[in-house]
Amino acid sequence: MSGGGASGASGTAGASASGLPASTSGLPARAAVEFEPHTASLAVDPFAEHRVQRPARFLYSLNPLAKLVAPLAVMVIVVFSRGIALPLAFIVFAAAVLLIGAKLSGRAIAALLIGTPVAALALGVTFGVWIDPSSVADHPAASVTLISIGDWEFTLAAYLVGLATALRILAILLLSLIAGVTSTGTEFVRSMVENLRVPYRLGYTALAALRFVPRFGHELEIIRAAHRVRGTDVGRGPVAAVRRALGYIVPLLASAIRHAERVALAMDARAFGAHRTRTERHSSPWRVRDTVFVTCFLAVSIVIAVATWGR
Repeated sequence: MSGGGASGASGTAGASASGLPASTSGLPARAAVEFEPHTASLAVDPFAEHRVQRPARFLYSLNPLAKLVAPLAVMVIVVFSRGIALPLAFIVFAAAVLLIGAKLSGRAIAALLIGTPVAALALGVTFGVWIDPSSVADHPAASVTLISIGDWEFTLAAYLVGLATALRILAILLLSLIAGVTSTGTEFVRSMVENLRVPYRLGYTALAALRFVPRFGHELEIIRAAHRVRGTDVGRGPVAAVRRALGYIVPLLASAIRHAERVALAMDARAFGAHRTRTERHSSPWRVRDTVFVTCFLAVSIVIAVATWGR
């Protein structure tokens, strides 16, 4: 548009990019050209859906269902596994997929590379303390005592069993992050409606209900601010906290009902549920690359499971 305005300024007619001659709009040709970029920047539909530009990593280009289905089968294997090698291998595998396929912040990378081993060691002690010594009496490491307090002994066998439990939990957590970090709730619902034939009435209604949660948090902050302005938010201690919480319930419930009515009216006005199917503004089809990702992910997982099962 700026190029059109420049050409208009250079010409004798001096027509602006908005279609009005400069003399008609009351502005000189040069002033109209300088004003044009500002006008164009304001011409943004405030009610349009502004899609966030996704990072250029391969996980963001996949269907959300592909990122959910592939790790889901691995999670089942991890749940029924015994030993340390298998969950540890899948932790490394999931971390590698996240580091390569997702754009993580520095804090997230530090948590992944440093926090995961620390959490595994700490959770191993926590779970190991609750292990019944008689249940690991046949373990080869049962004779190695790490900590002894009176008659109670914390053996190496109990710690290894607790460590295996901690590794299984962390492996499931990291596998779930493959889909959770790189997909949004809206993308999951859209993909389920389009590919799994989930009734859109259920999918989008559940999505609308989930979006109530942050709105209720915002409404609660407004109610708290209003109570502070009126001087009713006073007092300390548990009794005052309970009294304040009871005072928040009625206005928060009234606000929730009003918002639910507005959402219901808006959905009715858009003929939501009037037809058996509906079109999607943003399509989320299952592509060949999704099949390739699921196949490769499961193939690597099978190799890992066969190589580490029972160890």
